[in-house]
Amino acid sequence: MKDKNLNIDKEKCIHCGLCVKDCIAYALEMDENNTPKFSKNGENRCIECQHCLAVCPVGAISIMNKNPENSEPVWVQNPDSVLNLIKSRRSVRHYKQENLEQETIQKLKDMLNWTPTGCNFHKMHFAFVEDMSVMDKIRTHVNNKLIQILSQKFVSKIKTKFSHYKDALVNGEDVIFRGAPHMVVVSTPVNAPCVNIDPVIALSYFELYAASLGVGTCWCGFAQICMQLFPELAKQFKVPEGYKVSYVMLFGKPDIKYSRTTQPEAFEFTTVDDFVSQNASFIDKFKHYAINSIR
Repeated sequence: MKDKNLNIDKEKCIHCGLCVKDCIAYALEMDENNTPKFSKNGENRCIECQHCLAVCPVGAISIMNKNPENSEPVWVQNPDSVLNLIKSRRSVRHYKQENLEQETIQKLKDMLNWTPTGCNFHKMHFAFVEDMSVMDKIRTHVNNKLIQILSQKFVSKIKTKFSHYKDALVNGEDVIFRGAPHMVVVSTPVNAPCVNIDPVIALSYFELYAASLGVGTCWCGFAQICMQLFPELAKQFKVPEGYKVSYVMLFGKPDIKYSRTTQPEAFEFTTVDDFVSQNASFIDKFKHYAINSIR
């Protein structure tokens, strides 16, 4: 068992119990002096989320050798600015042919450590292409391989996915990577609690933070397919053993500027204003499982 090193500064502690209240694993309880401590088997149940450290109003809790003085205070955000950032985010497919500053790339990397994961399972792997010259080699390799496959007569999953783009690829158009100077590939252990969800959450945070830094991004499903189907790519991106490539995002300095938000069609919204317990029929169950088993 990993020692969680829970330490309470008894001079600071105000005995408010917020740390106990907010512990999802029920790992904490108050002792006879109304001071937090690990409950029975609590240290084993602790999922290392650090909520106890974050919620303490006086910074009295340290855990896993993480001290509150090394954390940043929580700012009150302007909701209108955050909403405008969400509304104005666009998929960028035109990039300046230059590398981002290393400081910007490092900021993007560092931010990813704060993205939420299912069960606080922090085992994702991020592979970054930080230099245009490397990206160009990847571009050439993938495009040539796709042209070769699309030129053959047999039908395959790859051919089905990319058949509409054969002429563009042959003509040298970069329809896969869109001329992006950089790329990030995220992979997850196959046994992760939320193997298919965690990477999407991480890249969603990535693209919004990137937009705030003036960096353009694009979700790249074609590159994801190539990463999954061409094992030599996964090897080059140092994907760990037992991990699956989950998604790919392109990024770089945009060579285009959007001046206003779009006006999307609204999704469907309903309000559940009551609930009556009832059993589903066999047909309803079959339909439900069949639909939810589709990729």
